[in-house]
Amino acid sequence: MLEIKSARKIFFKGQADEKIALDGLSLSLKTGDFGVVIGSNGAGKSSMLNAISGALVLDSGRVQINETDVTGMPVHKRATKLARVFQDPMKGTAASMTVAENMLLADLRSQKRRLRQGLNATRLAAYKERLSLLGLGLENRLDTRVELLSGGQRQSLSLIMAVGGEPELLLLDEHTAALDPRTADIVMKATIRAVEALKLTTLMVTHNMQHAVDYGNRILMLDAGKVRLEIGGDEKKQTTVADLIGHFAVKSDRMLLAS
Repeated sequence: MLEIKSARKIFFKGQADEKIALDGLSLSLKTGDFGVVIGSNGAGKSSMLNAISGALVLDSGRVQINETDVTGMPVHKRATKLARVFQDPMKGTAASMTVAENMLLADLRSQKRRLRQGLNATRLAAYKERLSLLGLGLENRLDTRVELLSGGQRQSLSLIMAVGGEPELLLLDEHTAALDPRTADIVMKATIRAVEALKLTTLMVTHNMQHAVDYGNRILMLDAGKVRLEIGGDEKKQTTVADLIGHFAVKSDRMLLAS
């Protein structure tokens, strides 16, 4: 479960370039929900994810994950509760370390209790099994340094690392935007398999309207730091890409009228 209540964040407050990033934003996801977030540039999507992960300190408001209020919790402590996959394939992995070493690092970071150090046979076998789900051959490259992987392979590794600790909340920050269509499709299919198998509560930001239509059980449209539109249930199943583009057009018309 995720609940954001009246989240507010202003950058450069009181200055000429003051920017309201989050304007009393509130949203709630039930356990197992897969929410897809859309919105134009500057709508507050990244600020929202940063507020959830702890990278952005709110001026006011509250963030709760399951039964825990994490509003004042630092990033490293939230890592035991949530995982985030970024748009940039270079983030989320250590370039100079091997595939296996990166996966061990993710295990150590995500666990509340301390794990026994070292890449033993049991752990390596588990990593091979996880990576084989991708169909990219990474299970045979455990000793390869991550810097030698392609962007798609590296992003796929980031996903497997993120879900390996079975987080209470998975944040997907346009995680297929920088990939070619074939690899993006592989990563999305792997994402859905992981989310469904582990019953992960998931929040995915995307500019891909087809992904918004095809995946998840809820659509949330952000604008000016607020949730302006929510679509779920049967309405979500019947929503088309044209419908979503139409909502953007309505927003643009309102902006023109306001000006």
